Amino acid sequence: MTKSSIATMFGAGKVTTFHGLPACASPADVSAKAAILGVPCATPYASVGPYCAGGPAAIRAAAAPYAANLEHVDFDLGEPLLPGGTADACDLGDLGFSEDHAANREAIRSAVSTILDRGAVPVLIGGDDSIPIPMLQAIEGRGKYTIVQIDAHIDWRDDVGGERWGLSSTMRRASEMDHIEAIIQVGARNIGSARPQDFAYAKAYGAKFFTARDVARGGIQPVLDAVPQGGNVIICFDCDGLDPSIMPGVIGRAPGGLGYWQTVELLAGIAAKSRIAAFDLVEFMPEQDVDGLGALTAARMVTTVLGLICRQ
Repeated sequence: MTKSSIATMFGAGKVTTFHGLPACASPADVSAKAAILGVPCATPYASVGPYCAGGPAAIRAAAAPYAANLEHVDFDLGEPLLPGGTADACDLGDLGFSEDHAANREAIRSAVSTILDRGAVPVLIGGDDSIPIPMLQAIEGRGKYTIVQIDAHIDWRDDVGGERWGLSSTMRRASEMDHIEAIIQVGARNIGSARPQDFAYAKAYGAKFFTARDVARGGIQPVLDAVPQGGNVIICFDCDGLDPSIMPGVIGRAPGGLGYWQTVELLAGIAAKSRIAAFDLVEFMPEQDVDGLGALTAARMVTTVLGLICRQ
């Protein structure tokens, strides 16, 4: 049975938005609880360029077969995905991007700021891991926030080849923002770009680390215990935080990442304790995917978070 026949069997027609949600022309027009925004690129390194730019389109395509069934029971949530129907969420499509990296960052900041002004939660799908930096900047002045990062890498480099806004510096830049009061990092494993001094700097800042090995040994409850009760949480989700058996579509596969149910329980546990104030899912690389498996997993993660946000 082909993928297209599965979509036909489920009654899905051709859609261009995530799960066939209503399209929204501009952040200023958002009236839903959650707004999805595709962000192909922010500040790429010259060595790789915008290598995840096709991520948003691939993730939307993986969700498309289920577009006609949003009123059906989603058993990861125990009830239909959107409690208020399709008015709960909308899709803003993709931002453009160019070689003007400062302009890319400003476009992200402006869009996210407007989404927040409209009372919605931004749900960004990317795109490389430099995207969270302008997203986090857009949240400044709206209170205090805890970041929960799911990632194989800690992203505390001050710069890479002189570039300070790239994907290896996401948490370092976050630590410099006054509205970020805590950083919880989950899933680090294998060899990454972090030098010993980067790790030491992160620990001196007070970042709390739960490596993939820690999670394998002790489960996710210690992570949830570190999440503040009743706080505002920003979830920064890098696809390589997942095990490549369910997420092959990343630039650097490494065995031993988080499993599907560990991650779903983590996301649901965060939502049970705190308010999800913003979410990004990044580092999905379609060219590295295997039979659409990674795109499907990424789409399911976005779907789960969407359902949680719309119940807040």
